[in-house]
Amino acid sequence: MIQFLLDLLGQAQGWLFESAIQPLLYVTGMGDITEEAFEGTEWLLIGIAELVLLYLVLRPLEAAIPVHQFSDQRARWNDFTYTVLQRIGLVPLLLFFTLDPLMDSVAGALHMGGVQPFNLENLVNDMPPLASFAIYLVVLDFADYWFHRAQHQFNWWWGLHSLHHSQRNMNLWSDDRNHLLDDLLRDVLMAVLALAIGVPPGQYILLVSLSRIVQSLQHANVRIHFGPIGDRLLVSPRFHRMHHAIGIGHESQGQGTLGGCNFAVLFPIWDIVFRTANFTPRFEATGVRDQLAGRDYGRGFWAQQWLGLKRMFEFMRKNPN
Repeated sequence: MIQFLLDLLGQAQGWLFESAIQPLLYVTGMGDITEEAFEGTEWLLIGIAELVLLYLVLRPLEAAIPVHQFSDQRARWNDFTYTVLQRIGLVPLLLFFTLDPLMDSVAGALHMGGVQPFNLENLVNDMPPLASFAIYLVVLDFADYWFHRAQHQFNWWWGLHSLHHSQRNMNLWSDDRNHLLDDLLRDVLMAVLALAIGVPPGQYILLVSLSRIVQSLQHANVRIHFGPIGDRLLVSPRFHRMHHAIGIGHESQGQGTLGGCNFAVLFPIWDIVFRTANFTPRFEATGVRDQLAGRDYGRGFWAQQWLGLKRMFEFMRKNPN
């Protein structure tokens, strides 16, 4: 199954590159980056597919079973800008042209030194691709849980990450509403970890795509949960909405100090094991407490990015709560 998807993706990548990307490179005089552009086409293709899938599936659900009515119709469009930049635009390209060559250099240096990268698949002989995919997914999700907790633990980092929580009209595009610096830190960490444990490039793309699709569902304005058992197996929209709840999800015991609950990205087991789970069966209002006191998080993309940097430096010097 995994190999079939990889082969299908490869065929689509080749077609898109040859019919559109490569001619554009030659017309614009950028033929010297043909190899890099071919690899980047894979991310572009996945991103377009995700956007179409999310709109066709989640948008009707938001209309049919919404949690709340929108108080700001511009909110969805602004979050859509973030999603386009993250999935087919600026952020992946920046990461690709800076991190990928660095990762290749590190891998080459290790190989020349006789050091073979650690590979989880080598722990078991003839491990099926689906089994290795599942193991990589669990390992990366475990790291994502701790990364997410760190975003809520350090004042400067919360200054950046609070932009994500400032959306009071959560919707299917809200998962990508992040500060660019915050996104870059996470993307670098996950890419380095993937290299360290030997995730094949093709599988890594599928792992990232699967995670992003599930997270889009979690942020959607839909009155959905997976039941007493299902909510403990996979993060549901209701479980994750509690993480975004004002005074609950990103504060410790409602006291205004950094902390919170429901940090898991895919699997709630991490919240259960480390005692950060909150399964209260309610769909709470979302946002950040200081918004109620008048703090401005900005309405447009650039204003939100600028204010995020200002909060980061402000929160470095004092407790933000």
